[in-house]
Amino acid sequence: MLKNGEADIAYALDGEDALNVRRDPRLQLVPSKHASIYWIEFAEQWDPKSPWHDKRMRLAVNHALNRQAINEVSCLGFCPPAGVIVPRVMEFALQAPVPPYDPQKAKQLLAEAGYPNGIDAGDFVPTPPFVTTAEAATNYLGAVGIRTKMRLMERAAFLAAWREKKLRGLFMAAAGNSGNAASRVEAFMYSKGSNAYGGYPDLDDLFHLQARERDYAKREVLLHRIQQITIDRVMFAPIMDYRTLRGVGPRVAEHMLDSQHLIPFPAYEDVRLESQ
Repeated sequence: MLKNGEADIAYALDGEDALNVRRDPRLQLVPSKHASIYWIEFAEQWDPKSPWHDKRMRLAVNHALNRQAINEVSCLGFCPPAGVIVPRVMEFALQAPVPPYDPQKAKQLLAEAGYPNGIDAGDFVPTPPFVTTAEAATNYLGAVGIRTKMRLMERAAFLAAWREKKLRGLFMAAAGNSGNAASRVEAFMYSKGSNAYGGYPDLDDLFHLQARERDYAKREVLLHRIQQITIDRVMFAPIMDYRTLRGVGPRVAEHMLDSQHLIPFPAYEDVRLESQ
């Protein structure tokens, strides 16, 4: 529709769609700077009977992911690899180093955890519609012996299943809720969070402390400590900050896509078309 002139702006392009926009000299490809991120969730890490209860298994997933290559294939290089599940553009975000891509280390960790021949990890369900990122992630997991089968769900059903804690094993989260780092802690790291499968008492205590702290610098220290705990305990496998790729058609003179901080969508009344 964008190429045919039926639409003037298109959202959430990835992979081949984004590449086709960039190849067309009549169109613009505009990346966002909003606070969204992809990561792999270990839904069963709190279950002592699950393989994912073993920290080495979760580390293996982190070392299996070639985040820069996933970024290139899914996001054309616009999505910076991530080391924590709070987007780096958010207030109080910890600017964490990215776990190194080390497939040999991943295989070693699997063997140490009792899976020298790899593991059949079952379904891998991604947040719709981010199939390109999920396919790339599953390919890298499979290359080290973490064998998964991607299963797609309708978006509303996926979000309901996540909230109701019905997703199991590994799944790929993609979240763009607003606020600051505390918003992400509350939803995904705090044990009573809307989308959290478990947690830790010391992390919960820090969450409550930061909520009462009025000193900006002290609150930042607390929120950074929480984020570092998630890294040290390998609660997640961050993939990359999401830069939604927007296509802009030739009729648009002024698109206003980046006119509001961290807002990926324009105020349509401010969009200006070329005079006809």
